Amino acid sequence: MTDVKPEDLDRHSMKMAKKKAARDKIMATKTDKKGLIIVHTGKGKGKSSAAFGMIFRCIAHDMKCAVVQFIKGGMSTGERDLILNKFSDACEFYTMGEGFTWETQDKSRDIEMAAAAWEKAKELIRDPANKMVLLDEINIALRYDYIDINDVVEFLKAEKPEMTHVVLTGRNAKEELIEIADLVTEMELIKHPFRSGVKAQIGVEF
Repeated sequence: MTDVKPEDLDRHSMKMAKKKAARDKIMATKTDKKGLIIVHTGKGKGKSSAAFGMIFRCIAHDMKCAVVQFIKGGMSTGERDLILNKFSDACEFYTMGEGFTWETQDKSRDIEMAAAAWEKAKELIRDPANKMVLLDEINIALRYDYIDINDVVEFLKAEKPEMTHVVLTGRNAKEELIEIADLVTEMELIKHPFRSGVKAQIGVEF
């Protein structure tokens, strides 16, 4: 361990005290609370994973929440199994899709399922008991115009309860959605094992 001179410790303490004072001053101005529209998009991995992290955070705080999966089909996932088996009283969970579009190869069926998922999503968002609603991979349905982006935007602006958080995931988020969102995170892809021939693995992807 490197020896630290007393004067360096004093200098560090003064620097941190100034930083804390500045931070406290900024935080004192942040008094508003509101339900957020949160978008996770981008080509990188982790969009749904981060969203489910917030869902589990809500569960831990006894906040009622809900999930609607727009694309993922019958394949078992760790998040869904855990919620259905352990936390179904705290979080309603609906898997409304039948897989990715290249798997179903039935556009009319995909549109029908996406529309049903959106109707369920609106029902859950309208319920003020739900403090957070995750719309997992809705951005993919929006990208292929299976759902009207204008309908989604207008609904969120007009009908979302004031204190309800809505999280929307999936790459290629529409600009109209980004425009009304309060928090937008773009996951950047730098490296991915799939490109090296490694398939999706339990515990990492699902």
